[in-house]
Amino acid sequence: MSSNGENGGAPIQDDFRSEQFPVAHRPEEREAARQRRGAFPYRFPKDRRQLHGDFDVKENARRLLRFFYFERRLMQAVGAWTLAIPEFEVKVEAGRHLFFHADAAKNLRDRLYEQETSLKKIDDYRDEEIDRFIDELLSAETTPEFLVGLHQVAGKALEIAYRHHIDTTDSMADAPTIRQLKRILLDYEPMLEWGEQAIEAYIDGGVDEQRLATWRWHLQELLRSIGGITGSDPRGEAPIPLRIDSKPFERGTVPMRDSRFQTFKTTGDYDVGDGAPRFPKETYAAERLRFVRTQRDEVDAIEAFGTFLWDIRFMDFQAEYDLARITWDETRHTEMGHRVLQIMGYDPFELPNRLTGSTCRGPMEPAYAMAEINLFGEVGVLKTIGGFIKDAEKRNDRVLYHVADFIRSDERTHVRKGQDIIRVMTDMGMQDLELRTRELFTECLVSLGAITKDMDVFTVSREDLEELIGE
Repeated sequence: MSSNGENGGAPIQDDFRSEQFPVAHRPEEREAARQRRGAFPYRFPKDRRQLHGDFDVKENARRLLRFFYFERRLMQAVGAWTLAIPEFEVKVEAGRHLFFHADAAKNLRDRLYEQETSLKKIDDYRDEEIDRFIDELLSAETTPEFLVGLHQVAGKALEIAYRHHIDTTDSMADAPTIRQLKRILLDYEPMLEWGEQAIEAYIDGGVDEQRLATWRWHLQELLRSIGGITGSDPRGEAPIPLRIDSKPFERGTVPMRDSRFQTFKTTGDYDVGDGAPRFPKETYAAERLRFVRTQRDEVDAIEAFGTFLWDIRFMDFQAEYDLARITWDETRHTEMGHRVLQIMGYDPFELPNRLTGSTCRGPMEPAYAMAEINLFGEVGVLKTIGGFIKDAEKRNDRVLYHVADFIRSDERTHVRKGQDIIRVMTDMGMQDLELRTRELFTECLVSLGAITKDMDVFTVSREDLEELIGE
């Protein structure tokens, strides 16, 4: 095959086709095909895709595995920060974005499995350089610094890598990868846009823009030093010093709230926390307000499930994914509670926020904290929510009926998934786990002053725990 015009100036493609792989035309068949095409009446849209791409299956899988690992680590990272974020809107978005990264990881994992990478190899994959980058990102000293690393550095770099992969992989042979990446980008576009606006809000509110710029550059240089998202970009020197070299990251244990909130943690009873009942006990008005406040206060469930995800990282991908999905569900419950309070005529921040459950769970081992919220909190909700929905329907309370109906379906799912997650967290039998959980929460409630030591109890009962924690 000639490539320099020695074949009488014939095009390279023709040279390649006729000499290396000759074509066996039959003139009568070729002419018949031309005539059939000409007589065919429909002119469908032309497929403009080209059968060519920069990656073979091996290189495609290598890059997708790094994409998967970045997404998995970012999912875990957001979970680690859920307790420490004070601002309500940011904590809520963290619950949503945590799931976006989890779902991206799942989509990439599915595609890798289709390309003959075993699930064990995918789930066991580790990269020390990426881990070091994530650990440094986690070492942000403030929430706006964390958002800079999460969205403006890691998130933006992943978006660019996904778009580049879409443009350069084989658009026909690798169409499933392109479809998965485009699905991921549907979440990325609003997520990164929100991140930009949130960082601008912090700066407008007085956060030092120069400090954020310095931190952004620091993380960008660290990412560059490991070859970027794909690992194949030109490498530079890593910045020094790294924060993690002097102080390794540790997740927070105290639930943080911004200055708009008033909070209480010594009881799960809103009437006690408020100082006096707002409505007579056991009336529909009292139960209605309690239900809606409980949903608004599921901001603590964002913290709980996000923290569990961090605490069991790498134990089981499906458990991580289920925790991420539950976190997103609790995010929606929080948003619905906040919005319904507004519909009811309240400023949601005029009603004190209950911190009892999150205060107890924050420092606790994940199995016991998960058992409390799953075995007591969510099961307790299912005991009462059906009757509440019937009351709301009977009273033509359309707003409460609407949201409670959706919340009930979510909680049923959470109870089912929670049992599998607990089995990943511990080998304890359910009876032993329930008893130890009650013991630990008794100790916590005593330390908070929610119950007194002279009550002559060994552990609070299931019913008391549901009431005192308030979920």
